[in-house]
Amino acid sequence: MRTLKDCFGHSVRLTDERLAHILEHPEMQGMAAEVERVLREPQLVRRSRSDATVQLFYEFYTQTIVGGKWLCVVVKYPENDAFVVTAYLTDKPKPGEDLWPIK
Repeated sequence: MRTLKDCFGHSVRLTDERLAHILEHPEMQGMAAEVERVLREPQLVRRSRSDATVQLFYEFYTQTIVGGKWLCVVVKYPENDAFVVTAYLTDKPKPGEDLWPIK
């Protein structure tokens, strides 16, 4: 298990099981370091509209195996905890309240 820092200074757990789940998708091969980097230095962070304890960390990559895509790292922040749920490539960020960059 790894403990990472997000852009807000919170400690976020990334378990070996979750990382293996993320990397088993062919388009996510070689993206483990990017998952960590996007937590620290995201281009955009939004709160999930379906779960107020979930934040979506985004960064746009012009070149991935499947073309230009956003990497989304999903983090759940239950009380006194934080952990990576999943990460995936997507065409565009989901709608939600912007949390980063701080304006």
